Amino acid sequence: MRTALTIAGSDSSGGAGIQADMKTMTVHGIYAMSAITALTAQNTTGVTSIMDVTPTFLGEELDCIFTDIFPDAVKIGMVSSGALIEVIADKLIQYEARNVVVDPVMVATSGARLISVDAVEVLKRRLLPLATVLTPNIPEAEVLTGMPINNEEDMVEAAKAISEIYSCAVLCKGGHQVNDANDLLYHDGQAEWFLGKRIANSNTHGTGCTLSSAIASNLAKGYDLNTAVQNAKEYISGALADMLDLGKGSGPMNHAFDVHSRFSQGVR
Repeated sequence: MRTALTIAGSDSSGGAGIQADMKTMTVHGIYAMSAITALTAQNTTGVTSIMDVTPTFLGEELDCIFTDIFPDAVKIGMVSSGALIEVIADKLIQYEARNVVVDPVMVATSGARLISVDAVEVLKRRLLPLATVLTPNIPEAEVLTGMPINNEEDMVEAAKAISEIYSCAVLCKGGHQVNDANDLLYHDGQAEWFLGKRIANSNTHGTGCTLSSAIASNLAKGYDLNTAVQNAKEYISGALADMLDLGKGSGPMNHAFDVHSRFSQGVR
């Protein structure tokens, strides 16, 4: 069985963060492991509180994982402090981690800021250059480039700039009123569009976490990056189209929409 590690924050409501990551990896047939960067008190209506783990503890989590069950891919999500980012970067280098997918999480779907301004600079300097692929949304790509993104041409320019700065592939995610959920993958000097249709579902909590985890899962299986992105995009479209409706705010999608076994059947 192939393995994957998620390094991210916990979402107490289960729709995003490590909970979404591990659900996604599991339904992809991947053995999922986690290193928790923070505990969050949150639900579908917003984030109430964030409590970071200590850098020492995060380092111990990563040591335990890499020295025992080495991951075939690593997904990195919310890391709110520069000190924690430094630890992650050091450990990725120490253990020569492969297939590193970085979702540069900065703002929650609800609008809550999840990373300090100082930590953004550490993220750029230490972590992003270690990525195999980055998966910023439009606002995050604007932060990383310092340029406004108003159309698809801007997406191409931004993705190219990010790729050249950090020497990695970039999946610039569409939406945010720029296009109809079309994503742009830029790597090796080439741009490729992955077309999608916007699904009329307001329950989009954890979409970024889920997409990046699905990409990591596919890379862990040995798929090339283009195929990994295509498969991940199809998976998240299916999870959204299942129209799960939970919570009073922006609810989660159904990560297990395609799981069919006697253990997953309905209640009596």
